[in-house]
Parts: sequence; C-alpha cells; structure tokens
Amino acid sequence: MTRLTLHPGALTLEALRSIHAGGLALDLAPQSRAGIEASAAFVQRAARGTAPIYGVNTGFGKLASTRIGVDALEQLQLNLIRSHSVGVGEPLAAAVVRLMLALKAASLARGHSGVRAEVIDTLLAVHNAGLVPYVPSQGSVGASGDLAPLAHMTLALMGEGEMLVDGARRPALPLLREAGIAPLSLQAKEGLALINGTQTSTALALHALLCFEPVLESALVVGAMTVDAARGSDGPFDPRIHALRGQPGQIDVARYYRALLAGSGIRASHRDGDDRVQDPYCLRCQPQVVGACLDQLRHAALVLERESNAVTDNPLVFAADGVLVSGGNFHAEPVALACDAMAVAIAEVGAIAERRIAMLIDAAVSRLPPFLTADAGLNSGLMIAHVTAASLASENKSLAHPASVDSLPTSANQEDHVSMATFAARRLQPMIRNTAHILGIELIAAAQGVEFLRPLRSSGALEQAHALLREQVPSVTHDRYLAPDIERSAAIVADGTLSPVFRSLADLPALWIPA
Repeated sequence: MTRLTLHPGALTLEALRSIHAGGLALDLAPQSRAGIEASAAFVQRAARGTAPIYGVNTGFGKLASTRIGVDALEQLQLNLIRSHSVGVGEPLAAAVVRLMLALKAASLARGHSGVRAEVIDTLLAVHNAGLVPYVPSQGSVGASGDLAPLAHMTLALMGEGEMLVDGARRPALPLLREAGIAPLSLQAKEGLALINGTQTSTALALHALLCFEPVLESALVVGAMTVDAARGSDGPFDPRIHALRGQPGQIDVARYYRALLAGSGIRASHRDGDDRVQDPYCLRCQPQVVGACLDQLRHAALVLERESNAVTDNPLVFAADGVLVSGGNFHAEPVALACDAMAVAIAEVGAIAERRIAMLIDAAVSRLPPFLTADAGLNSGLMIAHVTAASLASENKSLAHPASVDSLPTSANQEDHVSMATFAARRLQPMIRNTAHILGIELIAAAQGVEFLRPLRSSGALEQAHALLREQVPSVTHDRYLAPDIERSAAIVADGTLSPVFRSLADLPALWIPA
C-alpha cells in the first residue's frame, strides 16, 4: 500500500485527491508531535485549574455557564459524543468518510486543539485499516462544527458506534479489535475537539469537486463535438477576443476548444461560403459561460484546500502563549459560500448543454434532420430525450438556490447564525448526476449530428471521443429503447472515459489550479 505523510497545514489538492481515491496509508509527520504534546499537556493542566474553560470544565452551548467537577471531566466528553450522535439519513460515502478521518487528524495535529497524540493516531489507524465509520448524512447546520456527523465518526472510534462493511452497518468494537485498534477513551476537551470543526462539510465539498472534474472535462469535449455537428464557427474561440476581456477561465476554455477542434475536416468544409453570420449563444458563448463556471470552481478549490489545512475547533490552545482562546472557526461559512458557487456553476454547465441539445434537434437552426433522425415522423428520434435533459436542467435550477442564506438558529439561540454548509455540499451530488445525464444526452445527439455529415471527419480528439461512445452506444438509426443508452452515455461522461481525450491535448492548463 502506498503511504502518504500528513504534514499538518500543508495538505495539497493532489494529496486530498489521493486520499479521496483510497488505497492509501497515512502517516503523521514526526515533527508535528512536539506541538501536539505541548498543547495536550496545557489542556490537562487547565482542566484541573480554577478558571472556567468552555467545553473543558464547563457544559456546552447554552450550558457553557455550568461548571463541571474535575472527577467528571472524562464523563463530560463521553456524554458529549453520545448526545450529539443524532444524525439521520443515508450514510456518507466511504470516500467522504476517508476524507473526514484524514482532515480531522490533520487539523488536530496542528497542535492547537489540546488532544493527545493517541487521538490522532486512532483516526489514522482507522483510516489505514480501511474501516469506514457509519455516519448519517443529515443533521448538521454547519456551525459549532459538523457536530452530529463528526460525533457518529467519533462514536465508532470509541467502539460504541458502527462501521459500514459492504454497505451494511456492523458494531464498531469487534471490527476495531480485529484490526488491532484500541477503542478511543476521551480525556478533557478531546470529544469537543473531535466534533467541533468543518471536516464533514469540507469532505463533502471536496467529494463534489473531484466528482465533477471528469464531468467538466467531458462537457468541454462534448461541447466541442456539438460545435462541429452544428457546423459552427471556431471564430468565437479566437484568443484575441478573450484576451481583451481578461477573465482567466474564459481564456482557458477558449484555448481548450481551439485544441479540441484543431484539424477538423468538418470545420474546413464550411469555412468559406457559409451564409450564417453568427452562431447561437449556446455555441458562441461557451468560453464566456463555461469559463465563468471554471473560475468559480477554481476559487472553490482554493477555499477547500485552505479549509482542509485549517484548525476549526473551539476553544483553541496557544500553549506557547499560555492561553486558550474561544472563537468561531467552526463556522463553515467559507465552505457554504464555496459550495453555493459550485452549485451555480454545475447548474450552468448543464443549462448551456441543454440549450445545445435543443439547438441540435431543431432543424431550422442546426440544418440537421429534425430530432436527429433520418425518417422524422415515423421516428421521433431524440425529441423526448431532450425533454429529459430539460427536466434535469430545471431541477438543477431549484437545487442551485443558495443554502448559505437559509440560516436557522439553534441551541436556544446561542448559535444564532449557521452556515448550512453540510447541506450546501451534500446537495451537489444530485446536481452532478443531473448534469452528467444532460451531457450524456448531448453526447448522443452530437455523435448523431457528426454522422449525418459523413464522409467529413471531425478533429482527431473528437473522433476519438466519438469512437469511445460508439463502443457502448450504437448509432440511433431508428426509434428504440433509449433509456439504457442514456445511462451508458452519462456514465461515459461521469466516470472519466472522456478525460484522456481532454488530458492528451498538449500544453493546456489544468482545470483546478492549486494555490
């Protein structure tokens, strides 16, 4: 098994991608242990002092003014985890839970949370053993930390919760024992440090960003294929246009399209003598629309990379200064706003793809056979496939409503403004599925359009993409049961089948630009 050393505060997007993918063992950088030990020792001393310290020798939330005796400090932490394990809904995916374990370990290892090294070692041991704590997906408002999901994760580490094994819930304790992992016993502040923080919402947001990457690569390939199928112009991708505006994503998307269309025989066939002056916006404005989406996604990637390296529990320990300071780093507003921007971008990538499908099936605009069928009337072709795409695009519009503006006070108004970041991130997965299906339908339509132009050939890259589709979805020569074909085409979009076509283009910038 490949091993990766966690350097707290220095996680990169590429490292997070590897953790998300799985099959990786994590080690803690040895130099971080001194700070962890100093922080833990400071908390242990403070816990037995006379000064009230939130969550260490007091109650939680609205109960912060209730003082807890020294002999009940460990029970306080145990009660915290039990009482906060109240999540509902489907369990989080294994990839998300892997990220939660790693992100929590990295955050605690910064040495400002006051936990012992044993806590961090247990998080990493569970990750490295391939154990997946059972974490219900619903129940966090994204402030005061992702309390319920992180409590479920912690409960499993303690041997009181559950793990997921082949999709089934099983008691955690026997699985910990089988893996040779001692159940975690909590000391002062450790339960609070484990459940305070943004690790669930950040993990869900990273999951969405990484899942959408192949979909966006496919969107660029499919959008370029549609340009050729509609015999569109490559003039709108002229670099001079985009340099005058100066938007980085727009500049890069135009560059991607130029590379994807380079050498197209279809384009060469109508370069002269075409009586159309301008293409519809769904073709012509792809750099402006998808480029703006790319800028939003790149910004989200930077926010999430920063958040992955953050210390987000409370109170925070500054052992060198001899103080604990209460603050609000657990408030996940940066993650929530990034996820809302991602939602709009994902929806817009699907929305412009739906418009391209509508254009292709409209013979008056595309100059292709109606509904992309040779015998329209007897055959309906892709008429209703487009209706499916329209329904999914409309659904995404509702899902794209910003979650971050929908704060609802909790904890008897002590926590009176919350981020809703966990839902903001969780709702991205159905949006990604919807957009992948819209693009899958467009891929079928664009491939049909290109075939109606034979013997002309598209560019090498787009002919490769066409061939990849035809390995799984045959040409639609007459009406047939299309739903299975749409599912296969959507899988091609989502699973990275088209990514090599995009990534093989020479000297192009990566989609996500790391800090």
